[in-house]
Amino acid sequence: MPSAIGAHVAPAPHPVQAALPTVEEVSAGGVVVDTSDGELRVAIIARLNRGGRLEWCLPKGHPEGKENNEEAAVREIAEETGIEGNVLAPLGSIDYWFTVSGHRVHKTVHHFLLQATGGKLTIENDPDQEAIDAAWVPLQDLARKLSFPNERRIADLAREVLPEHL
Repeated sequence: MPSAIGAHVAPAPHPVQAALPTVEEVSAGGVVVDTSDGELRVAIIARLNRGGRLEWCLPKGHPEGKENNEEAAVREIAEETGIEGNVLAPLGSIDYWFTVSGHRVHKTVHHFLLQATGGKLTIENDPDQEAIDAAWVPLQDLARKLSFPNERRIADLAREVLPEHL
């Protein structure tokens, strides 16, 4: 699977930040495309960030139990969007850093391209209640709708590789 699609963010030079313990986290998710009517729409979710700002993003979450990243992506997409899908291809990984509750988190997110196979767009099955909205977005508009540059690059890659899998 390709890696390092996202940019690495150097730790802040501030001594307090450098002294914080680091935790590694892994998530999986991706781009689930409805190909049933030729429109090529993608299910995305909206969340509120810590500052209360609305952010549109690709569905993702942590693997549970003995799940591999592909299995976690399928489950998380279904939970957060209501859409079931089959994995078509890996899209690579992004990683980033953030600070929360007295520690720094280095998060790696593995993304996959999925073809929607069923379900109904809803956030009601999200066990963490993180998603506040879900929407279908035309694939050609996806990069403009997503809030984060790293996810926009994943969206561009999905648009490039999808024709190989249709």
